[in-house]
Amino acid sequence: MKLDSKYFDSIRTRRKGPKAEEPPSKPVCQWDGCEKPGVHRAPVGRHAENQYFVFCFEHVKEYNKGYNYFSGLSDTEVARYQKEAVTGNRPTWSMGVNKDAKWAPKQNQARAGAAKMRDPFGFTGWRMNQRSEPTEHRRLKPLETKAFDTLGLVSGATSSDIKSRYKELVKKHHPDANGGDRGSEERFRAVIQAYQLLKQAGFC
Repeated sequence: MKLDSKYFDSIRTRRKGPKAEEPPSKPVCQWDGCEKPGVHRAPVGRHAENQYFVFCFEHVKEYNKGYNYFSGLSDTEVARYQKEAVTGNRPTWSMGVNKDAKWAPKQNQARAGAAKMRDPFGFTGWRMNQRSEPTEHRRLKPLETKAFDTLGLVSGATSSDIKSRYKELVKKHHPDANGGDRGSEERFRAVIQAYQLLKQAGFC
């Protein structure tokens, strides 16, 4: 239907208007002898959370002046409540307390620390042995193989072998020891890069 149609103007509808409701009456102040509206809430007290009195403005000020949440409690109980409130009144435990900790083997400090930690996949033990034992069982990457060749070592070399060979080559090819020879300087850089790569890979 078009808005300018002649039929549009002849349509009449009965609209249901909102019923006239009486405005809700405000509660009366609960202070003895006061008839003013109580529009301000005040807490009832301990063990009555989410319960409130309603007062007028003058009487809620009077109530708040004398309100004490800890009334009736001893100093010891107040101190305990304050201590528990720090953690939201929830139980807590000391860090590192574990029923399996007392069964940790009496080995060196690093081993004992790893035994106290639950490590079902053995990540901690792998990490501890990574620097001390050569990684022979895994297949070397091309860059790792090249790094061993640069240092003149086999892939099964130990950490101490790699470090001693690195120190030997650095002294040999250092620019100060070769009068600024370009070939020696490039070899010096290659040795450093190879050592850094093996170190990051966990070989030394």
